[in-house]
Amino acid sequence: MESPELITVDAGPVGLGARSWKAGSGRPVLLVHGLSSNARLWDGVGSHLAATGHPVVAVDLRGHGTSAPVSDTNDEDDLDAPAVDATQAAARDLANVCASLGWRDPVVAGQSWGGNVVLQLAADRPDLVHGLALVDGGWLHLGDQFPTLDDAWGVLAPPRFDGMTADRLRGMLTSGHPGWEPWAIDATLANLREDDDGLVSPWLSRERHRAIVGSMLRHQPRKLYPLVRCPVLLLAAVSEQGPGRKGELLAEAAAGLAHAEVVEFRGGDHDLHAQYPERVADLIGGLA
Repeated sequence: MESPELITVDAGPVGLGARSWKAGSGRPVLLVHGLSSNARLWDGVGSHLAATGHPVVAVDLRGHGTSAPVSDTNDEDDLDAPAVDATQAAARDLANVCASLGWRDPVVAGQSWGGNVVLQLAADRPDLVHGLALVDGGWLHLGDQFPTLDDAWGVLAPPRFDGMTADRLRGMLTSGHPGWEPWAIDATLANLREDDDGLVSPWLSRERHRAIVGSMLRHQPRKLYPLVRCPVLLLAAVSEQGPGRKGELLAEAAAGLAHAEVVEFRGGDHDLHAQYPERVADLIGGLA
C-alpha cells in the first residue's frame, strides 16, 4: 500500500490530524472514521482510491487519533456555556476541512457514527457533497432504542483497558479477525495509546465518548434524508441470522433518500473498510 502523508488540516476552530494521498486529477474523496476509531482504518481504502487517481484525505475527528481534544463548550472561558453537539460540530469541521483543502464537490464516506456525521454534512451543505457513502452507519437511531443517556451508556460504554498490554490486545484482535491484514490490526490498535510499560488506554476520553453517545441519542437521520440531494451508497454488514432492526432502518433510509442504493456485505464486520478495503474503495470510487 502507498503510505499517506501525515498532515494537519484547518477545520476552523480546531486543527485536525489527517492522512493524505495526493494522487491525480480525479474527484477528491474525504474519509471519516467512527466513534472511538481513527483515520488509519481507512488506509487500505485510501491507498486503492489514490491508485485510481483520486486525491484522498482521511481525518481524525476531534479528540480522536492524532487530533487534539477540544473544549466541550462553545466558550472556553465560560464554564456555563452550552455544550457543543458532537455530531453537528464534526459535520461543521468537515465543511471547514473541504474549504481548507479547496475541495468544492468531493465524495464523502463515513463509517458508523462517522456515517451520521457525513449525512449531517450532506444535509447541511447539499451544494458541497457530490456523493455520499455510508459504511455501516448513517442510519443509526439510538433514540429509538434507549430512552435516556444512562440507558444507552449502560449498553454502549466502551470496555476498560486497565492492565491490558498492546501485545495481548494485538493477539485478541488477530484471533477475532482472522481475515484481516496486519495493517488493519495495527490501525485498530491505533485507537489507543501505549505507555512506557506497554499498557494501553483510549485516545478518546471516556467523558467525550459519553458526550458523543448523547449526541447520537439526539441525532435523527430520518429527518435529514429529504435534505440530501446527492447519490448515496448504503454499505451494510448483514448478519446471516437475518436483517432484523438493521434491515428495517436500511429500508427506511433507502426509501427516504432520493438517490440511494443498498449494498450488503453478508457476514461482514462492522469495520467493512478494514475488512474489504478494495471492494469498499471501488464502490466509493463509483460515486465519483
